[in-house]
Amino acid sequence: MATRLVSVVVDAADMRGQAEFWAALLDWPLTFADHEEVDVEPAAGDGCPLELVFVPVADPKVAKNRLHLDLASATADAQLATVARAEDLGARRIDIGQGAVPWVVMADPEDNEFCVLDPRPEYADTGALAAIVVDTTDVAASATFWQAASGWNLLRQTDGTASLRHPETRGPWLEFLPAAPKTVKNRLHLDVAPYPDDTLDAEAHRLRALGATETDIGQGDVPWKVLADPQGSEFCILSPR
Repeated sequence: MATRLVSVVVDAADMRGQAEFWAALLDWPLTFADHEEVDVEPAAGDGCPLELVFVPVADPKVAKNRLHLDLASATADAQLATVARAEDLGARRIDIGQGAVPWVVMADPEDNEFCVLDPRPEYADTGALAAIVVDTTDVAASATFWQAASGWNLLRQTDGTASLRHPETRGPWLEFLPAAPKTVKNRLHLDVAPYPDDTLDAEAHRLRALGATETDIGQGDVPWKVLADPQGSEFCILSPR
């Protein structure tokens, strides 16, 4: 069949602290923790098909992230309440040159950017997480590759943006925006996984044929494969599941 998108992975100096922040902000449960990762899964009824996985990484953040999360708001009052809750949990408002916009740009306790969106019809049924937003040097090429890697459908495309969504039209959008070239390893990345009847090697071969390349980020001998998409953003293929 193919791979499908299963998680957003976040590098963290304090993975437990980061997981607790995002669990509280999204109102999702923390479901697993050991010395290698802490997992936060969608709340029952949220509709999101992905989990957030926090892993320990000692390297400091040195550039704006090329992947960030957008949070949905049902009303203007709900947007203000989410911003206030985020600040109470340790986030802060930041300026990345966004100018006068109806959304609020923030940074979590480890300076990862995220946005609290104004109410918008296209995010009315996403659940707490409205979108996963990816910077890319080639919006169309990224959308084409990730449509094949994620198993999601391309539902919107303009001259400067492209948006994918789960085939059951549930959960967040996966959105691509134009940006300058990548310069450092991403602190947030996507994980995909084959279906049970497929194999990791076969899916790695398929995605390499679509332009992915194998990459070494110091992962050592692990049961997953680390690749980079055609624009250089790292992602992992996990074991079939």
